[in-house]
Amino acid sequence: MRVAVTGAFGYSGRYITRRLLDAGHEVITLTNSGRRPNPFGERVRAVPFHFDQPDRLRESLTGVQALVNTYWVRFNHRLFTHAQAVANTRILFAAAKAAGVRRIVHVSITHPDIASDLSYFRGKAELELALRELGVSYCILRPAVLFGKEDVLINNIAWSLRHLPAFGVFGSGDYRLQPIYVDDLAAAAAREAESSENQVIEAIGPEAFSYRELITRVRSTLGLKRPIISVPPGLDYWGCRLVGLWVGDVIITRDEIRGLMEGRLQVDAPPLGTTRLTDWMALHKNTLGLALHERTGAPRGPGDGIRFELICRAGRGAEQQPWRELPRRGSASWEYPGAKG
Repeated sequence: MRVAVTGAFGYSGRYITRRLLDAGHEVITLTNSGRRPNPFGERVRAVPFHFDQPDRLRESLTGVQALVNTYWVRFNHRLFTHAQAVANTRILFAAAKAAGVRRIVHVSITHPDIASDLSYFRGKAELELALRELGVSYCILRPAVLFGKEDVLINNIAWSLRHLPAFGVFGSGDYRLQPIYVDDLAAAAAREAESSENQVIEAIGPEAFSYRELITRVRSTLGLKRPIISVPPGLDYWGCRLVGLWVGDVIITRDEIRGLMEGRLQVDAPPLGTTRLTDWMALHKNTLGLALHERTGAPRGPGDGIRFELICRAGRGAEQQPWRELPRRGSASWEYPGAKG
């Protein structure tokens, strides 16, 4: 089967592509990051999105049986916004249908909300509705937080615990999140590409934590004794801004803090993933947080597929111009649920 993956050179897209290739499928990728190194060599051909030329986008998808979409942007930026990501994704869905694509697997987010004033969650809800009404077989995967060796959240919590004298949590820290291992998500996406049943799947892992408990677990795994203190969210945000200026990146936004504190990163559903974060951290404790992860950055280009990589899946802003990569602003990289990837 021929499968198109958006952002196959990014974080979750790379895992999804590897799963598809291992299953014997042919893979192409749609991307704005055509100059990024291709980890798959000649096995994966890269083509630009051509959002401004829907006929060319349709031609790129001709012969594709399934589309796995991770395209998104982490946060609104002067170069790219959630509204633009929604508009581009609608163009992508329409081109896929016109090209005869039979199945679309779409990476969304837990608790998308059409009525939310958080444009991230509202935009995700708009796209879920658009996909349901498209008339193409679909699967919507809703991850909350991804973890893996390239992830932002867990690694940068560990980095902060290693380098800062104390760790501040937003408010009480009792809001909860349910991380899923990125390869568990990838396995589900590859499996669902072969299916035909319309469904929505809460893509969560087997463990749930309060935010404070998560910080405590990371600290314990690293063998550290840094104090964990409650800080007013506004004050903590400005602390993160200062750290961001120090490292030349965007650590977190106000909207991301709200999404976290509103409990949008946990759902009451059976887990999809089987890999436990606590087990994974124990295996990687010697390298976890040694460097601030290079994917923490400013808004990424949408072609690499972003997710909320607090999720607030990270990245670099991009224009619609194919193959053009914008200069990095000390940024670490591009992908968010991606994101969302």
